[in-house]
Amino acid sequence: MSERLIDVFCQMVKIDSESGNEKAFLEYLANLFRNNLGAVCVFDAFGNLITRVPAKNCSGKSPILFNCHGDTVKPGRGIEPVVVDGVIRSKGDTILGADDKAGIAELYEAVCTAEHHPELEITITREEEIGLVGARHLDVAEIKARMGFVLDGDKLDSIVIGGPSHMIIDIEIKGRAAHAGMEPEKGISAIRAASHAISIIKEGWVDSETTCNVGTIEGGLIRNGVPEKVFIKAECRSLNHDTCIAYSNTVKNAFDVSAQAIGAVADVKLNLAYKSVRLSEDASVLVTACKALEKTGLTPDTRIICGGTDASILNGKGIQSVILGIGVRAEHSNDEHIYVSDMETAVRIMHNLFEVLCD
Repeated sequence: MSERLIDVFCQMVKIDSESGNEKAFLEYLANLFRNNLGAVCVFDAFGNLITRVPAKNCSGKSPILFNCHGDTVKPGRGIEPVVVDGVIRSKGDTILGADDKAGIAELYEAVCTAEHHPELEITITREEEIGLVGARHLDVAEIKARMGFVLDGDKLDSIVIGGPSHMIIDIEIKGRAAHAGMEPEKGISAIRAASHAISIIKEGWVDSETTCNVGTIEGGLIRNGVPEKVFIKAECRSLNHDTCIAYSNTVKNAFDVSAQAIGAVADVKLNLAYKSVRLSEDASVLVTACKALEKTGLTPDTRIICGGTDASILNGKGIQSVILGIGVRAEHSNDEHIYVSDMETAVRIMHNLFEVLCD
């Protein structure tokens, strides 16, 4: 199993697919799935890949969804994977792309080698890394499955059963431009208003289940001009939906008040990307996942995370989903790597998952 698994994975990571540039990689996957899995592959209007693999020695069972994302973070161009002592990493000047191509390679290997599995619907989404964009545009009318497994976690014993509400906060502050040396008193600094607002809101952990972050700030045109405009991108996440809404409005108020205090105007837009979800302990998808991990010799570690994944969107669209681990380590860094033995264990988990689903 290892040789093909490694070869396919290394081939996958060599195909550039930074967010927004996934087309060639998804077309490669469509051909791979058609030729070797007997799959029917279509692309929805957003360019997400939706694949249907017929059942194998397993009849009378409902279709099951498996989801991965096809994009990677930067720097993800020209990846050169190296395998040393059972560990796969990049040469060091890029990420590896195991997030999430290890999940795709493991799923492909599991389906290739499984003795039986139910009908599978496999979705490979675009632009997950920049805000779950592909999942939000996913045409679920094309999907029959009501149970899903998102292959995008890290530790192999983990099962993520919940995630946060996520508010995207975009702010534009408009002041008044003036010459900073000749007549600064005639100007109203948008940067000053923004910096005051940022200084009074709490960033990082707001409470035990809520985070806030100011990610970017852009403003001003020249050194000797009072800056007229500033643009800020911020976010709030919380496992408690009401808290997410309330603190996002606190952030909005801070920018409104700080701008008004010096005669500027703040335009604050709040956009709820997705709503918090937490599956019950007796949810059928969780019970199924736990049985598969236990059959593999692992003790399931169910957890709630404050990060967003495609599972947040799928659950909101009526497909009950959990996140399973794929073994990736140090993702989103140039030290990203994965052990071949962990990839093999992930394949065994999926074999056991197929057995439970066909039982």
